[in-house]
Amino acid sequence: MKTLFVTLAAAALSLAVSAGARAQTVEIEYWQYFFKERVTAVDALIKTFEAANPGIKVKHTHFPYAQYQTKVAAAVPAGEGPDVVQLYYGWLEEYRKANLLAPLPKDQFDVAAVERDFFPIVKAMKADGAYWGLPTAVRSMALFYNKKLMSEAGLDPSKPPTTTDELIAQAGKIVKRDPAGNTLTAGYTMGPVGQDHHWWREILVRQFGGQAYSDDGKKVMYDQKGGAAGLQFYADIATKHKLTTYGFMDETQAAFRAGRAGFHIDGSFRIGTFQGVPNLDWAVTELPSHNGVKSNFASYWVNGVSSKSSGAKRDAAMKFLKHLTSDDAMQLWLKTTGELPAKPSVALSSGNKSDPVYGPFILGLAYSHTTEFVNEAKQRQIFLDMMDRVSLQKMPVAEAIKIAAKEEQQLLDDHFKK
Repeated sequence: MKTLFVTLAAAALSLAVSAGARAQTVEIEYWQYFFKERVTAVDALIKTFEAANPGIKVKHTHFPYAQYQTKVAAAVPAGEGPDVVQLYYGWLEEYRKANLLAPLPKDQFDVAAVERDFFPIVKAMKADGAYWGLPTAVRSMALFYNKKLMSEAGLDPSKPPTTTDELIAQAGKIVKRDPAGNTLTAGYTMGPVGQDHHWWREILVRQFGGQAYSDDGKKVMYDQKGGAAGLQFYADIATKHKLTTYGFMDETQAAFRAGRAGFHIDGSFRIGTFQGVPNLDWAVTELPSHNGVKSNFASYWVNGVSSKSSGAKRDAAMKFLKHLTSDDAMQLWLKTTGELPAKPSVALSSGNKSDPVYGPFILGLAYSHTTEFVNEAKQRQIFLDMMDRVSLQKMPVAEAIKIAAKEEQQLLDDHFKK
């Protein structure tokens, strides 16, 4: 009997200890959209975080990009879904309006420290005196080029284009068409649904002497100076110079990835995609200048704490957010995804700046601009509609610019009235 009693007592104690351990373990959930390299990076960061915080478990959930915003918008108001959520910086106002995010507590994320330690572009995440999310990485743009296609066209791969005129000239030597005029190999990729709307808005408009918006972001200005000339240059890639066919191979980057395009402008996040393609001999250089003007577009995805997270989960979420934005996390993210560290102290190391792949993107941060969207999806769609009018409906660029500017100004007016 004594033995049985001891055995039962030991078993009860073991169950109690086990139950206590379970009670002390906090599980939080992290959401992001699916992008292979980003998923790999987060999985690695979860391992290091859990090792340093044995009382916290992180569940990693991801969705296809097309479904992502809808999933977040449905889950958080229902008290479900993520404790830490990833969002594009341009969605901040939409997320705040829908009460999907909580402001970061100033005693843990000091505003002055954030503005001292991070690139200035993160200020787009500041509202009502607090930050609502912070990035692990930032993005800029650069020019990818196919060294094999350059060589076959008699070009020197060690001398990629440095100006827009050189880009048009070199791409013209690479493009190949069949007797019917169909594009077989593009000199340059063209895809408004990709990063090209940023190339026009923050780069070409400025290089042609204007700026897309007023300094306070409340007035559309691309219909006054720079916008029409920049858009005409962009449209001419397909219509005048015939360097590609509008919509060639559907996705902008697909033609380059398949070895069927000479030049391709994209964000630093595309590095990981191209690195994994066998027999693709590529390199990257800074964006071409125009009239001596350099410009670039910088953007980022941030991690924020959802408004549904509370208590121990909220405390754990804040710890995980600090881990995601640590120096070590930023360097890991760079090596895994190609996206650039969000802190100058990490990004601008001599090794990173001189890297043949990362370097051009990092150098581009010095002359980058960030669009402060009020509704990124609608503002992007206005550009896409404008390009459809020019490319498909053959509307003159000046007329298409006026329509787009009127539509976007109304969007801005409606936002700032609120």
